[in-house]
Amino acid sequence: MAEAKWYVVHTYSGYENKVKVDLEKTIENNRALGEKILEVRVPMEDVVEIKNGVRKTVSRKLFPGYVLVNMEMNDETWYVVRNTRGVTGFVGPGSKPVPLTDAEMKPLGIRTDKVSIDFGEGDTIAVVAGVWKDTVGVVQKLDQNKQTATINVEMFGRETPVEISFAEVRKLN
Repeated sequence: MAEAKWYVVHTYSGYENKVKVDLEKTIENNRALGEKILEVRVPMEDVVEIKNGVRKTVSRKLFPGYVLVNMEMNDETWYVVRNTRGVTGFVGPGSKPVPLTDAEMKPLGIRTDKVSIDFGEGDTIAVVAGVWKDTVGVVQKLDQNKQTATINVEMFGRETPVEISFAEVRKLN
């Protein structure tokens, strides 16, 4: 199995989020692709705008016209991404995509190093950061490629599986 790397995909201006959603739907419908195309991101930054004397913080695309994709590069994944509506191509010479280096990833806030964990399936963990902070759950599944743990949380009176980053959890004794 090849190693997943981050690639830059060029899109029509304004189509970044549409491309992200379309790729995620394609991955969701094809389980084999989910193991090869791990993540799709539209890098955003918070910017303070002043209009009519009012300060407002808004999210703005860091690179308009571009989407980042963490994937294993092969003919199948290249074809799926390249033929997604709104995609004009990969960034790189000719038709050969070039992965981003660790030095290029660091300013984007995307970690490429692997987090080591001291828990496994069936262990109880506590979420210490993110949206699900202070939630406790039992690990149902681990995904080493995505660096995520799936836990069940109670939502609307029933158990719902939620994916949490390894960096956001710790094992309970």
